[in-house]
Amino acid sequence: MADVTVPLKRLPHGADLPLPEYATAFSAGVDLIAAVAATVALEPGSRAIIPTGIAIQLPAGFEAQVRPRSGLAAKHGITVLNSPGTIDADYRGEVGVVLINQGTVIFPVERGMRIAQMIVAPVAVAVWREVGDLDDTQRGGGGFGSTGTESTT
Repeated sequence: MADVTVPLKRLPHGADLPLPEYATAFSAGVDLIAAVAATVALEPGSRAIIPTGIAIQLPAGFEAQVRPRSGLAAKHGITVLNSPGTIDADYRGEVGVVLINQGTVIFPVERGMRIAQMIVAPVAVAVWREVGDLDDTQRGGGGFGSTGTESTT
């Protein structure tokens, strides 16, 4: 793993909350914490942007991806709606997490709760080159479930 320094600003409403940290030596992401002033009752089927109380300054050539926590998804049906959410290197606002309740009961999002994970990753910038034709492949234009639909026996 390579280290990258990411300046982080703790916002006033997150002053008493822990900063993002890696749970284990080989964790890919850091936990994001809910910086809500009061408990948010997330109704089944509803969504809310949950503040984290931090803003970050990613270096050029990097992004941060906001992803669900597997425990919240498996136990409660709580996930990140735009998963993975992308934070661009030029964004300086508060990191927010769009949570959705796909479960069957109200889920309370409480202050200090670990609500998502964030992964910092390098970004490749594509240089587009328009062509008249693309190379042929076995798959061709098949998509949306086209692979693995035919038996090989």
